Amino acid sequence: MTAENRLIVCSNCRAINRVQQGREAEATCGKCKSKIFEPTPTELVGATFDRHITKGDLPILVDFYSPSCGPCLMMGPQFAEAAKQLYPAMRLAKIDTTAETAISARFNIQAVPTLVIFKNGQEIARQPGAMSAPDIVKWAKQFA
Repeated sequence: MTAENRLIVCSNCRAINRVQQGREAEATCGKCKSKIFEPTPTELVGATFDRHITKGDLPILVDFYSPSCGPCLMMGPQFAEAAKQLYPAMRLAKIDTTAETAISARFNIQAVPTLVIFKNGQEIARQPGAMSAPDIVKWAKQFA
């Protein structure tokens, strides 16, 4: 019996890696040799966003935020804590809506912070408003 493999995009070089399920936390990139992803949120921009969302098999929880938003700033440490608790079953990422206006418009982000879970390139869940780490984890686990 063979274990199922997952495709995971490297946070460092964006190479697509085939990783045996259950070994995500220890996997290193075949191209750049760095750890594929850490238990911290990954900052995404334009092309990196699309590559992570469409090419990887892991669900990705994205925090659409603004650096000038008070609730976003308060939720930042909570989101980082949630990343530790959801690792390696789910990757957490952040998108600065003021810098990435095209992505924000594409997903009709009208308020920040807004959390969106993507799986297999599709949005599967959305939650507007600031949340605590336990609430983020509880909400996200429904979709992992």
